[in-house]
Amino acid sequence: MSTASHYKPNLRDTYFNLFEFLRVQDTSLGRKPFGDLDEATARQTLESIIPVATGLMSEGFIEGDREGLQFDPKTHTVTLPPKMKACITNYFESGLNLLDLPVHLGGVGAPPSLSWAGFEFVAGSNAAAAYYYLGNVLTRIIDELATDAQKKRFVGPMLERHWGGTMVLTEPDAGSDVGAGRTRATQVKDDLYHLEGVKRFITNGDYDATENIIHLVLARPEGKGPGTRGLSMFIVPKFLVNDDGSLGARNGVFVSNLEKKMGLKASATCELTLGDGVPCQGWLVGNVHDGMRQMFHVIEHARMAVGIKSAATLSTAYLNALAYVKERKQGADLVAAAVDRNAPRVTVINHPDVRRMLLLQKSHAEGMRALVLFAASVQDEVELQGGHRTPEAAEASALSDLLLPLIKGYCSEKTYELLSVSLQCFGGSGYLQDYPIEQYIRDQKIDSLYEGTTHIQALDLLLRKVAKNGGATLQALLERVGRTLKSKEGGAALEAERAALAQAVGSLQEAFNALMEKLGESLYHVGLQGNRLLFALSETIIAWLLVRHAAVAVEKLPGAGETDARFYEGKIASARFFCQEVLPGVGLAAQQVKGSTLMAMELSEDAF
Repeated sequence: MSTASHYKPNLRDTYFNLFEFLRVQDTSLGRKPFGDLDEATARQTLESIIPVATGLMSEGFIEGDREGLQFDPKTHTVTLPPKMKACITNYFESGLNLLDLPVHLGGVGAPPSLSWAGFEFVAGSNAAAAYYYLGNVLTRIIDELATDAQKKRFVGPMLERHWGGTMVLTEPDAGSDVGAGRTRATQVKDDLYHLEGVKRFITNGDYDATENIIHLVLARPEGKGPGTRGLSMFIVPKFLVNDDGSLGARNGVFVSNLEKKMGLKASATCELTLGDGVPCQGWLVGNVHDGMRQMFHVIEHARMAVGIKSAATLSTAYLNALAYVKERKQGADLVAAAVDRNAPRVTVINHPDVRRMLLLQKSHAEGMRALVLFAASVQDEVELQGGHRTPEAAEASALSDLLLPLIKGYCSEKTYELLSVSLQCFGGSGYLQDYPIEQYIRDQKIDSLYEGTTHIQALDLLLRKVAKNGGATLQALLERVGRTLKSKEGGAALEAERAALAQAVGSLQEAFNALMEKLGESLYHVGLQGNRLLFALSETIIAWLLVRHAAVAVEKLPGAGETDARFYEGKIASARFFCQEVLPGVGLAAQQVKGSTLMAMELSEDAF
């Protein structure tokens, strides 16, 4: 496989989402607090990412996997393959890091809808490289949460010299139970602390493409209580930073192990040891003990990024499969062969099961992009109304929070499942490294595990996001779906799809009501049925968005040119297929929730 050929972006569908469906040119672009962007500039900005994504970044995708990383336990340093280093350097030289930086930090100030759309191209091309850009995000968070002195020390150098960044939560004995963390923090003076402990599974804990790395670390200060409420967040640089921004001595945070993984091999997943032999200095963020709430600024960004990475992977996998089945000839047409055993061979795309697999991928890939960019447009609303903590943005903020577990949980799980369908389109060739799908599968699996497993996302959805305000946010979202049904968007052309959507909404409400009744028996029912409800809600919302997409396509199709006409026909087909083939599963989920028992929890361990 050509190293530059694997990634296939879908710029046309991105434009459709942003400018034809969401119409961000009317709702977000050029409005404060965002930068001065109009539609033409926004399109040019997204177009400028494509050559970077399909060029050097795509080349690094292959080399990073084949060559992997080098770890020197004596110097505690991680060395990247040359093209992976070049990917990181090129990203900053191209100015792509400026897209999601606010104007006051010298950035473009793009709204989330535009910056997340651009991130899809980066993550789809080389997810391992995309995660090395987290320092950009941490700069924004430190600028928002830190004291003036901390900002002065760290923000400028991080921006100007493109320092890396990590989020440091997990510990060997704690895993996803962050509140069980035992890393200690001892106050030295004011906001300066010494940290001691071991952290595990730290993405890009060290690498040689930047002169410094800023770790945001959760640790428990002396005297603070147990659980997550006793944790505080600290700025821990790899190299200490002098008052003038220059680098000082090596800080006592060292890589003590590099994990050997099934995929995403160019991303340095590290064990970090703090305060062993050399003091590990950390600055209490904002000089306040509010670590978990502060860290959620990073966690929520990471969860959105993981969901987009999953959606981007499915999209390029589908487009690779589509290109292959249009070229590969094998077998005769099913109908023709029944009449004439000597019927000519046809391209694989002419076989019914292949078309079914293609539509399965296409509808989900477009549906995930619709979900992601709809959520991003809600994030636009939050920013336009003053941010998450303002009363004016409360409703939009709650909806943004509700959508996040759908994006992270559903997209990561479903993409891993559907990548096997992508590979199947290639037949035996898909199992070879000649094509990228086998690496996509290996790189994808981690998405359902880190930043909170799928079931953690389900519990977050049900026990926090839905329960937080008595289900009001969920009900408001379903009322939006109801308005689409009442207004009969798409007219007669989409009558069947709206009927399927209405039935799914009814089934979804039955499933939630059944779970609420079962909670009187045991909270275990949430654990047993949580993933099922997460998927059912995700697929209902995706169907709603695809139907609305199709309604736009129905309206525009009559006057469209040939290329656009084929695109709009494809949008209608995606909605039709999803409503016919996927949505009936919501009704099945409702029946399963209603009929569920506690058998699994009552079973003796020895019976397993």
